[in-house]
Amino acid sequence: MEFRFSEIDPKIRYKLLSATVMPRPIAWVSTLDGAGRTNAAPFSFFNAFGEDPAVVGFSILHRSHADPKDTGRNISRSGEFVINLVSDDNLEQMNLSAIEFGPDVDEFAVAGLTAVPSALVKPPRIGESKVAFECRLMQTVKLGEMRSLVLGEVLLMHIQDGLVIDPERGWIDTRGLRLIGRTSAASYVRTNEVIELPTPSPEEWRRREKDRG
Repeated sequence: MEFRFSEIDPKIRYKLLSATVMPRPIAWVSTLDGAGRTNAAPFSFFNAFGEDPAVVGFSILHRSHADPKDTGRNISRSGEFVINLVSDDNLEQMNLSAIEFGPDVDEFAVAGLTAVPSALVKPPRIGESKVAFECRLMQTVKLGEMRSLVLGEVLLMHIQDGLVIDPERGWIDTRGLRLIGRTSAASYVRTNEVIELPTPSPEEWRRREKDRG
C-alpha cells in the first residue's frame, strides 16, 4: 500500500512516521525561563547528527504560531539547554513532565525530579537521568508552519560512573543504561537487548564468499 503524503492529513503523516521510524530515543529537555524557573519536557523526534562538532537535535511541535512551547521559548531566549536521556526507572517521571502545563508550573516539582547544577550551561540537568548532554544552541530550523528543529552543540556529557567501561576508548555499558525508546502513540520499548553484528571488511566478505563457493 502507498501513502502519498501530499494527499493526506498531517496528523495521519505523523502516525505513519511515528509507527515506523522507531524506536526513537527521547530527548528529555531541561531549560530555564527568564525568571530562572526550571522546565522539563520530553521530545521523541530526536537524534545525534555529528561528532565534530558533536550535534544533537530534536523537533518541537508548536502549540500555535505564536507559542513555540516553553522549551522553545526558553532556548530561543538563553541559547542553552540540557538533553537528558530516559531509562526504564524514570519513565513514569518523564511521562508526568509531558503534561501540557502552563509556564507557571515547574515540571521538576511535579515529577519529583532533582535539579543538578550543570558545569557549562545555566539550565540544570535531571539528576535521575543516567546520561545528560549540556548543549549550546547552534541553529533553529523552521519545519513547515508548526514545527521547528532545534540543533545544539554538545559541550559536555554526563554519564553515571558505573556505566563507563573504558573512558579512554569511549566504551559505555549500553545494556546497563536501560534506555527507553518511543514507538507509536503512548507506547515505549526498552533498548537493553543488544544485537552484536560487526560489519565485515571487503577482504572478510570475499573470503566468506569464497568459502561458500
